Amino acid sequence: MKKTKILFAGESWHSNITEGKGFNFFSIGIYEEAVKWIKQALNTSEFDFVYLPSHKVPAEFPKSKEALNEFDVIILSDVGADSLLLSPETFQQSIRMPNRIKLIKDFVYNGGSLCMIGGYLTFQGIDAKGRYHNTEIEEILPIKMSAYDDRKEVPEGFNLELSDINHPITKNIPKKWPYFLGYNKLELKEDAKLLAEYDGDPIISVAEFGEGRTMAFASDCAPHWGSPEFCEWEYYSVFWQQAVRWLANN
Repeated sequence: MKKTKILFAGESWHSNITEGKGFNFFSIGIYEEAVKWIKQALNTSEFDFVYLPSHKVPAEFPKSKEALNEFDVIILSDVGADSLLLSPETFQQSIRMPNRIKLIKDFVYNGGSLCMIGGYLTFQGIDAKGRYHNTEIEEILPIKMSAYDDRKEVPEGFNLELSDINHPITKNIPKKWPYFLGYNKLELKEDAKLLAEYDGDPIISVAEFGEGRTMAFASDCAPHWGSPEFCEWEYYSVFWQQAVRWLANN
């Protein structure tokens, strides 16, 4: 049985921290990843999960149609459009390189699939630095994006409401989900399918584009928007596995 090959890009970051202790100050650098929950869910005998941390995306994300076609499903999570647009060759050497956002659009049109997961650097994100509005990625997703910072912080927590309990992505999952702490505020396109919402905003939505499929998950697969209860939920793996099967049309 051929495995479904997934390229998961994002969910890592570097932090520079300055500490003061009396007269003295010193700086430390920390590297962190938040991929462990979804990696565990999708790292099974059915799937081939390839992880590309955020800092490696500019140099190592596929630069050709042939390289992208090695995968069945592309997942972007908390990594901005600039990381796809600005390879080291372009940014540092002023060399022309393929536009990887356009490559993803063509990849989906010809039968591939894309999922975007919410966060501070996907969709528009914090200070609109995600920068996916008015790109080919927005064209193929089931949602429209704001031109501005689209974060909706919900510190009191919210529970999404399933709109379709029979869809292959949401079937066999309870109606009551663990709480989330925020999401990217999006607008559902007319030809898209709504699977879950909160306060009138789409949280899970899907669409077909050409021969391929796309999905938008407006909240997070990891903290902080994804609560510990969600990340450790017994149906967490069920949901993401069913999502990938639908995306890959399996």
